[in-house]
Amino acid sequence: MSLDPDVGQLDGADVLVEDGEIVEIGHGLSASNAEEIDASDHIVLPGFVDSHIHLAQTQVRGIAGDWSLMGEYFDHMLGNITGLYQPEDMYLGGLFGAFEKLHTGTTTALDWSYPNTLEHAERAVDALQDAGLRTVYTYGPPGDDSAKWWYESDVGLPEENIRAIHDERISDDDLLGLGLGLRGPDFCVDETARSDLELARDLDAIATVHMGAALWPSSDYGDDYQGFGCLEGMLGPDVNVAHGNHFSQEDVQHAVDAGVSFSSTPEVEMQMGHGIPVTGKVLDAGGRPAWGVDVCSAVSGDMGSQMRIGLQLQRMFDNQEIIEGHEEVGEVSISCRDTLEMATIEGAKALGMDEEIGTLTPGKRADIQLLRTNDFTTAPNHDPVQTVVFQADPSHIDTVLVDGEVVKRDGELTNPLVDEEFDRFVASGERLLDEAGIDA
Repeated sequence: MSLDPDVGQLDGADVLVEDGEIVEIGHGLSASNAEEIDASDHIVLPGFVDSHIHLAQTQVRGIAGDWSLMGEYFDHMLGNITGLYQPEDMYLGGLFGAFEKLHTGTTTALDWSYPNTLEHAERAVDALQDAGLRTVYTYGPPGDDSAKWWYESDVGLPEENIRAIHDERISDDDLLGLGLGLRGPDFCVDETARSDLELARDLDAIATVHMGAALWPSSDYGDDYQGFGCLEGMLGPDVNVAHGNHFSQEDVQHAVDAGVSFSSTPEVEMQMGHGIPVTGKVLDAGGRPAWGVDVCSAVSGDMGSQMRIGLQLQRMFDNQEIIEGHEEVGEVSISCRDTLEMATIEGAKALGMDEEIGTLTPGKRADIQLLRTNDFTTAPNHDPVQTVVFQADPSHIDTVLVDGEVVKRDGELTNPLVDEEFDRFVASGERLLDEAGIDA
């Protein structure tokens, strides 16, 4: 299941990978001295792309499931826990967050990081490299002082640290890219918002901006949200909006026309009070959003959940509009293939990586997952797309490759650090919550 319209969906086909690249897809392929992976009774498809997640929260998972955004999350996470992170906490959270991604079929993620110091950022990058996850490491504001960084802030992102991470750790790593986590005009003054975006452009980095969700601290809008504000005139394909729930249809249309991508994290947005996901507005504007998990302190890192929740939520809104017009729902709107592509190629586009990943296409990198279909909960496999979207879960993901390297085989991750670092990972989470005074 290539998700490439020029390649199509092929039964019983082979995928030939050399030096991390997909070189050919077809029937009866052979190559001398090749390692063979038996994919009979499997769906072979691209790895998922998570366009927005905070991986370092992994060791405090299971604490935020009853939190709202503007209540407990801002107070407890951004105002307390993140300031307690030591560099090793960044490493362990990022490492096991990346392991969860790989285990659940995600081969690429945008990791929105809150590094308190340069050393924190360096250990976060160490984690991604040790795990083998393809990542856009996104350097956001430090987590040590929420009042300084999040409430009409006039302090720019730490440029010296960001340049050091880019030049010394990321620029020569084929699996890593750089993003900048912008606060935008919702959280900082206009001059700061613009200068942060200019810094991202100077570094050729993705600029991903938390905007238009809940009632951000520096905003008083409701139905009169002012959209991009001071960033107007600076929009382009290198700008990604995380959430965007309160953007007007006109603002979304303008952004889509300018090439801006939107990352929707439907499960967290439904819980925490962000507002209605932007999905429908982006679709009406002729674009398609990318899915993301967001805060893994609250929800699972499994992208399959976001595909299903985002799909069915948008169908519900579309169906309700028809019903309120006193008509019967004759067909559903967004399709299973749509939501799967939002979890793969649309995520790749949002990260500026669609020439490299997102589909199984000769010439692209071999980021691939194999999903078992001979399980009694997935068989019979009448429609592979619907099987992936609605019947499968992480237990069915048998094999995962990143850049042609097998990182999961026979249902188990191959990295020995899963066992070697597990106790330290658990102890890190326990210490953070104890120091924060939060009962789990």
